[in-house]
Amino acid sequence: MSEFNSAYQKVFQPKQLTLGLMTPLARQGSMARIDDAFRQAALADKLNFAALWARDVPLMIPQGSDNSTSALDDPFLWLAGLAGATTHIALGAAAIVLPLRHPLHVAKAALSLDRLSAGRFILGVGSGDRPAEFASFGQDLEARREAFRERWQVVRAALSPLPQERGPLLELTEGYELMAVPQRQIPMIVVGSARQSVQWIAAQGDAWATYHRPEARQQSRIGLWRGALQQSAQGADKPFIQSMQLELLESVSAQPEPLELGMRTGREALIDYLLRLKELGVGHVLFNLSGGRPAEEVVQELGEEVIPQLKAIHNTDHVRGSAGDALA
Repeated sequence: MSEFNSAYQKVFQPKQLTLGLMTPLARQGSMARIDDAFRQAALADKLNFAALWARDVPLMIPQGSDNSTSALDDPFLWLAGLAGATTHIALGAAAIVLPLRHPLHVAKAALSLDRLSAGRFILGVGSGDRPAEFASFGQDLEARREAFRERWQVVRAALSPLPQERGPLLELTEGYELMAVPQRQIPMIVVGSARQSVQWIAAQGDAWATYHRPEARQQSRIGLWRGALQQSAQGADKPFIQSMQLELLESVSAQPEPLELGMRTGREALIDYLLRLKELGVGHVLFNLSGGRPAEEVVQELGEEVIPQLKAIHNTDHVRGSAGDALA
């Protein structure tokens, strides 16, 4: 495996928990305002969030317990816009519905976005699960497992700088390249199960992203991931990512209450929860903000009050570890 791009280094830091945001922030139904989105992205960049993420939602199909719809721009174009509004923060797709897109189009867009952002792109892919989308795109819903695997191999080859790994791409294109070969590996992560086994994900992916669960169940899931890494990836230390619906309350001491795929909570309990996730082995938490507070106010609080706490704990652990090593 070659060296990863700068996005991987930013988001996945050894023994540290980093935070990201799903974009657009705290919005449903109507299209996001571009000026608001760019200003919020710049704020997150300034406050040392690790990543901004975007979803791939081809059709506005109602979903969830509230039967809401999402009106979203194309994720690659959206992230390209955010790249121009930011400097350091990583940009991730979570997740491109791979069976609905031609792999050469996905690879070309990923290569271009990585180049436009100076190496700040992470490609997350999933298999999709909405029958209406598959019907509209003329794809077989029941064949998405195999389609995902086949297209993964092509995209994976295109995003690798290593000549020995580029075979699936060049076989499909009869030897023609899409564009300049990347200088560093563009990371590919699997979002959800993608209809694959955990062993396959461990062997093929650079990280695994899954959704919020009660802590005991998530601990079991992380144990399953670690076992799969030992079995199928020679024990490689590949990151575990958790998405999370978050309604951050103004009262810093408010106790947590469950939400669908997340929680409503005050800052103090959130910090305690994130520290427990860190101990479980979660490497990155991706917040999907909800609730009535202004999005920028929530981003400001997370950036000024939560991220420094996580870094302070990490630095304290590092110092203690170094002192322990010295005394040993």
